[in-house]
Amino acid sequence: MKTLDSLRLAPFSLDDSGVAWVEQTLAELDLDARLRQLFVVVLWGNDPERAIQLAASQPGGITRFIEPDPLMAAETTRAFASRCKVPPLVSGDLEGGCIGMPGGTGLPNQLGLAATGSAELVEQDVEVLAAEGRALGYNWTFTPVVDINAAFRSTIVATRSFGSNVDKILDYARINAQTFQRHGIAACAKHWPGEGHDDRDQHLVTTSNPLSEADWMASFGRLYRGMIEAGVMSVMSAHISWPAYARKHGVSGVEVGRPASVSSLLNQTLLRGELGFNGLIVSDATGMGGFGAWGRRDVMVPETIANGCDVLLFPESMEQDLGYLKAALADGRLSEARVDEAVTRVLGLKAALKLHEQSFDERCPPGTVAQAVLRRPAHLEVEKRLASASVTLVKDVQQTLPLKLTKHRRIVLITDPNRSGFLSPPSPLLLPGLLRERGFEVRDYQRDQPPTRDNADLVLYLLGQESFLGQTRIALDWTALHGEFPACMHRFWHELPCVLVSLGHPYYLYEAPRMPCVINAYTGLAPVQQAVLRKLLGEEAFTGVNPVDPACGLPDALF
Repeated sequence: MKTLDSLRLAPFSLDDSGVAWVEQTLAELDLDARLRQLFVVVLWGNDPERAIQLAASQPGGITRFIEPDPLMAAETTRAFASRCKVPPLVSGDLEGGCIGMPGGTGLPNQLGLAATGSAELVEQDVEVLAAEGRALGYNWTFTPVVDINAAFRSTIVATRSFGSNVDKILDYARINAQTFQRHGIAACAKHWPGEGHDDRDQHLVTTSNPLSEADWMASFGRLYRGMIEAGVMSVMSAHISWPAYARKHGVSGVEVGRPASVSSLLNQTLLRGELGFNGLIVSDATGMGGFGAWGRRDVMVPETIANGCDVLLFPESMEQDLGYLKAALADGRLSEARVDEAVTRVLGLKAALKLHEQSFDERCPPGTVAQAVLRRPAHLEVEKRLASASVTLVKDVQQTLPLKLTKHRRIVLITDPNRSGFLSPPSPLLLPGLLRERGFEVRDYQRDQPPTRDNADLVLYLLGQESFLGQTRIALDWTALHGEFPACMHRFWHELPCVLVSLGHPYYLYEAPRMPCVINAYTGLAPVQQAVLRKLLGEEAFTGVNPVDPACGLPDALF
């Protein structure tokens, strides 16, 4: 079937007018303009002048990393889009938690959502994300994450996935994709062919999915089949290999480690052929270590398109990468037919989103619309509801909770000095101040004045590292918390009540299995910390459920 004819099928489902627009637009673009449609470039911040500069290259789209001012964020996007001859795709990681829309409603990350145990709340979350995303001009979200929390040491999956239960992941991912797409934002299942069993980060190294074919089909195969059946419009092909599938097809040596982003076998044979995906395939960011480590960029860029990706994400230099594509066309490594096939799908996605039919203000609303929509009262109600529902009591074996002024007034606070955020400082630790407002005396831990019964009533470990790119390990670092030897070896829970609250990583029990009271809250957003306070004080019940094994398989960690 010709690619143009396939646009009449799901997930594009174009009518005659949509197909005609794609065909006419493709015919009007010369080769240079068609190649430019294959690029999605990064637009950082709220800088209209930078947006105008990027628009001069006429890429197929942008990925927005905005700053908290919604008016300027929207107007910056408009400055770019108004100068594009073909309506652009405007994409972003609309995940929640620390990876989302600064200035928008504070919503949990995917793991926090899974902890609510409620499909209804997941849908309410995405309704808010979609409404605010559309108000900011987004029409493509790089969600849902359909990775599996299998290797608890994985720093890139933990709080970004829907957990470790494949049934739940699929249920929530379907809701995510269908709700976004109902609001005119294309969804994107990632990270093909599946992350979570390799505890390394593809931002730093080419990673590997170690599953056998049978195990992969029962997990990731089921997830991607389910997302295809749900109508997901795009899939992100990552810098992750699947050696078992490569070996099945006669591949040997180093080539079994070829990442999906440059693998015809994984993109064309498996995803399109065996699983029947008809939508758009986008590479993961090509500035990642997992991409650059595999080969030279002048080789890798053409291979990305030649081997099945329809869009190349984040060129380091668009003009340079464009030159690599043209050189590959000239020497036969890339065919013009393959380019046209990819561009047809890019235009097909734009037509499926009705970008060609919408007015400019419908595609990219004025900044005043974003100001009116973001953090509207109804959204803040959802924010509070989700925050409360997600906080999870992992264990309280000494029955320390609820905290009471009569028993726990003097609190020693121990935090991680190395905590970091995604592209900005991490969420401030509000909980100590909230406790002080309730009459508790909270002081910071000092190595030369360790907590004892004489000077403290409770030790509060307040940690909070969420998952995002570039982290080698997330762990409870006793030396960072308590100080150098011998302080790092001290444990206080035999003498004093101890409570650990995680505003991020759910696996701190691995380094502290005897910690008597543990709460996982998954993100440090303000409404979540406020919910933690209410639950610590017994004003609300804990209703969150564990979406992963917080004990990391240790036999004693929940006791």
